[in-house]
Amino acid sequence: MVNVGDDAPDFSLLDHNNNMVSGSDYKGQKVILAFFPAAFTGICTTEMCTFEQNISKLNDAGVAVLGICVDARFSNAAFVEKNGLTFPILSDYTRSTVEAYGVALHDFAGMPGYTASERAVFIVDENGDVMWKWVGENPGVQPDYDAVVAAAGA
Repeated sequence: MVNVGDDAPDFSLLDHNNNMVSGSDYKGQKVILAFFPAAFTGICTTEMCTFEQNISKLNDAGVAVLGICVDARFSNAAFVEKNGLTFPILSDYTRSTVEAYGVALHDFAGMPGYTASERAVFIVDENGDVMWKWVGENPGVQPDYDAVVAAAGA
């Protein structure tokens, strides 16, 4: 698993609008990577909507937010639209990024062979290093959003 102080693994993933987004695109600014198991589930919706409620404060502090899940970009686009999200939701349909960050959740929801993401938050600093991380004990646990925002410097 990626730890605080490590170089953040780079990635290139399609966002909900079919644009390629790379972690290296955010070099020079802080970015919150919010990994979540699945769009349209109750806790995941709450999580992404809570980040949206804090987006002005985060953006004013120069912090970007990227949501990352294994769902297809089509599902992510519908999820963004339904919830009025203004930050990108990235599709890790190959599971390469959840594996690189060490947050792959194998056999998710009792489905053998299906890999989702654990609920996890990484904050990457301006130099591309992990400066803060949180990984839930299980997908039903949410991060302390105030702690995330404070750690990001917003």
